[in-house]
Amino acid sequence: MSYLELYASQTNVFGGFQKSFQEAKYVVFGVPFDATSTYLTGARFAPNAIRQASQNIETYSFRSGIDIEELAVYDAGDLPSSSNAKTTFEAIQHVIEDILAQGKMPVALGGEHTITLAIAQGLGVKASKTAVVSIDAHLDLRTEYLDSTLSHTTFMQLINKQVKPAKIFEVGTRAAGKEELDYAKSAGVEFFTSQQIIKNGSEQIAEQLKEKLRSFDYVYLSLDLDVLDPAFLPGVQNPEPEGLNITQLFDVILSLCTKRVIGLDVVELVPTYDQGVSAIVAAKILFEMLCQLEKSKRNSQIA
Repeated sequence: MSYLELYASQTNVFGGFQKSFQEAKYVVFGVPFDATSTYLTGARFAPNAIRQASQNIETYSFRSGIDIEELAVYDAGDLPSSSNAKTTFEAIQHVIEDILAQGKMPVALGGEHTITLAIAQGLGVKASKTAVVSIDAHLDLRTEYLDSTLSHTTFMQLINKQVKPAKIFEVGTRAAGKEELDYAKSAGVEFFTSQQIIKNGSEQIAEQLKEKLRSFDYVYLSLDLDVLDPAFLPGVQNPEPEGLNITQLFDVILSLCTKRVIGLDVVELVPTYDQGVSAIVAAKILFEMLCQLEKSKRNSQIA
C-alpha cells in the first residue's frame, strides 16, 4: 500500500469528476490543518469548501481554451485531521514523495500556509534545483512568533534553511517586519510587492519573473489567497489591504504555469468568513492554473 492510499481518505471529488489514480497526471489532496493559526482560524474547513465550490462553477477556461474536464485529475481526499504538526507534516511529506515517484503532479488544498514546508521537504533531491514561488501578502520569514519557531509566519525561513531550494521568490508582498526584510536581503530572497505590480502592471512583473525563473530546472508554486485584496476574497486567515485584484493575480500566476512546475498548493482560505464567494474564487483559480499547466504541457509535446 502506498503512503497516498494509507493517509488519504475519499471525500467530495474536486470538480465533480475524476480519472483513476493510474490515469491521473494531477493528484489533488486536502490538508485540513490550521493548528498554528493566530488570527482568523478555520482554514481546516477549506479543502471541502473548495471541492463543493468547484462542483458549482463552469469548467471551461477562456484563458487557456481548455475545459477542466479534459484533464486527468484524481482527488485522493483529505489527510486525517490533526492538530499535531509533526504527524501532519510526516504524512504530507510521504504523500508528496509518493505522488512524485509515480510521475504525477501534487496539488495540495490547505489548510494553513505552514503545510508548504512539509511539501518542500517532500521534494527530496529535486529541492536543490527548484525555485519556490510564494504568492502571498506576507513574507513569512520570521524566526519565531508568539514563542513558536514553527508557524505560518516562520515557515518560509525554515524552507530556506532546512530544505535549501535553489531560490525563493515572493510575489504580492505588502506585510512584513524589519527582521523579515533584513533576512530576505541577507538570504537572497527576492520579493515583488503588490505596489510594484499595481504601479508597473501585472504583465511587466510577470515577464520579469518568467525571465528570473528560466535558469531553474523546477518551479514550485504556493498560493496564499490573502495575496488578493480583501475586497475580492475576504475569507482568509490574515487579510491585508492594498492587495491584487483577481485579473492581476491571473496575469502573474498563469504566466508561471509552465512545464517546469512540479507541484502547487492553494492555502489560507477560511470559508466561514464570507458567504461562499472566497471558496468560488479559490476553485476558479485552481481550474485556471491546472488548465494553463495542461496547455503548457501539450504545447511542449507539439514543439
